[in-house]
Amino acid sequence: MGPSRGQLKPRQPLPLEPASKRRQARVFSIVVFGSIVNEGYLNNNSEGEKFCIYNRNPNACSYGVAVGVLAFLTCLLYLALDVYFPQISSVKDRKKAVLSDIGVSAFWAFLWFVGFCFLANQWQVSKPKDNPMNEGTDAARAAITFSFFSIFTWAGQAMLAFQRYQIGADSALFSQDYMDPSQDSSMPYTPYVEPSTGPDPTGMGGTYQQPANAFDAEPQGYQSQGY
Repeated sequence: MGPSRGQLKPRQPLPLEPASKRRQARVFSIVVFGSIVNEGYLNNNSEGEKFCIYNRNPNACSYGVAVGVLAFLTCLLYLALDVYFPQISSVKDRKKAVLSDIGVSAFWAFLWFVGFCFLANQWQVSKPKDNPMNEGTDAARAAITFSFFSIFTWAGQAMLAFQRYQIGADSALFSQDYMDPSQDSSMPYTPYVEPSTGPDPTGMGGTYQQPANAFDAEPQGYQSQGY
């Protein structure tokens, strides 16, 4: 017997909780911008000012810090959305939330891919004479490495969000035909149940039924009564 109208289908479990991917992305973003901020700028003794460890290109350090900080804030935003999502009653708002998760995650995967290529290229062409003491090299490599990891982390979030959208499209979660059973006018009224005044073998009480032809019955003639 199939599900009746207004009845939700059983919830299908997600292959992986998206919050775990968001926590990984948050940690990776902290490593990237933290490494660049702490050890990504070197002191120039001759000029008396700091320069970026990535081929003296300030844009490389600025890009890594900006992407890391903004990615961290985005993770916090969508972690809050994951907590609030079950309380969203509007079908359109739920669909918009999942679609935005797909788009934003794919966009950040692209930004991290650009950042990885940019930082790796600038690190490759850096001149050894600019950093003869090899200061901050481990931090510079860590930023590049975790930028690479962030590509797959955000791409994984986009895939999980797409799977959530598919699951929602196949169930009543995103269906406009969903109707609260209490608001369904096609359901018949329940019969009136007369309260039971005595022992009832069925335990349900008597069902009220109007006798047939109750008002159409005619007396069967005058019958005398004996005194």
